[in-house]
Amino acid sequence: MITSNPFAELSASIPAATMQAYVVLMFLLVIGGTILDMMHKKSAKYFFENAKKAEKGAKRSVSSGEKVSMAVATVASEVLTSSEFQNPRRRLSHLFTMYGFIIFVASTVALIFGYTGADATAAPTWLTTAWHLGAASLCFGGYWFWFFIRVDVVSEGIKWYNLRQADIFIVSVLLMGTFALLWSATMGAGTLNVLFSVLFIVASTVLFSTVMWSKFAHMFFKPAAAYQKRTTRADGSRENLPLEYDLTDSAVQQKFPDIPEYLGKNPPNMGLGIKREASNHY
Repeated sequence: MITSNPFAELSASIPAATMQAYVVLMFLLVIGGTILDMMHKKSAKYFFENAKKAEKGAKRSVSSGEKVSMAVATVASEVLTSSEFQNPRRRLSHLFTMYGFIIFVASTVALIFGYTGADATAAPTWLTTAWHLGAASLCFGGYWFWFFIRVDVVSEGIKWYNLRQADIFIVSVLLMGTFALLWSATMGAGTLNVLFSVLFIVASTVLFSTVMWSKFAHMFFKPAAAYQKRTTRADGSRENLPLEYDLTDSAVQQKFPDIPEYLGKNPPNMGLGIKREASNHY
């Protein structure tokens, strides 16, 4: 199973050109949906206005070298390793899902455009393996999140099967990965295999055609927001937030005399406080 190219089998009933046109259409739907999402939510307008507002409140100018360094740090931290997640389980779940999705989609495109059709060569084993492992990683991370990590399920008592509009992305991406694996596993099983292939296509179409109504587009906004946050900290504007003080500094305690009164003389040693216990109360 893991070494087979299911799209090569599918090309016997659906022409390779049709599959390739479908991939291009899904790509265009993602672009169009993201643009419509930005227009509807005015995300781009918010970022530009926020950037101008930050420039007015900047305490210093940020050099080009610093900007490049912050961009690299953003990619390495927030994008590649998802460091914004404080919960290690949530971070691992997100990484499995994210990298599984990227590998699955990239290998799908490679298999459809490079190894389908009557005269196509056999796909290399590493590529078909990447396709299957990508789908498996996507499912592992996604189901882990869906059943055990979602805050509304874990801490608010919401049943896992209660669906909302915000769940379109995670549900459709999970179904896409699940039906892809089932389609490949039942290759040659006749009607059952056809059913899973149809469900795989339906789930993929829902995922890529509902960008405006799902959380798909947030993957493009998060890096921009993370970079802007680093910029505001570097130039001193801090998005109009107060400065971060060392509460153990005697000068700071003199400036704010209520610190020792409420937090004691050594605030960091007050204990875990709100972090003492996980938020699992309904």
